Amino acid sequence: MTFSDAEIWMIIAALGAGTFLIRFSFLGLIGDRPLPEWLLRHLRYTPVAILPALVAPLVVWPEATGGQPDPTRLGAAAITIAVGYILKSPLWAIVSGIVAFLGLGALF
Repeated sequence: MTFSDAEIWMIIAALGAGTFLIRFSFLGLIGDRPLPEWLLRHLRYTPVAILPALVAPLVVWPEATGGQPDPTRLGAAAITIAVGYILKSPLWAIVSGIVAFLGLGALF
């Protein structure tokens, strides 16, 4: 499938407008109005939930193995979760996950 330059720019503009409208519907319309405490508490966990949501498909159904679970990735994910839970530090969890992935990759 090939697109012309004009079609690509139209797609980019449409995606940009869509993204703006989605964000404006929440941030622009609410503005500086106070939000309920329960909503603020839930929004506080959003960044913490995004990273696992991005990584989970790469761990469970990695493209590199044809969608089959890989012991290296599963082991690195388990170590990352354990370190994150024990130390309560996302940075150390990420670093330990990288080191575990490289170490387990050298073993398997």
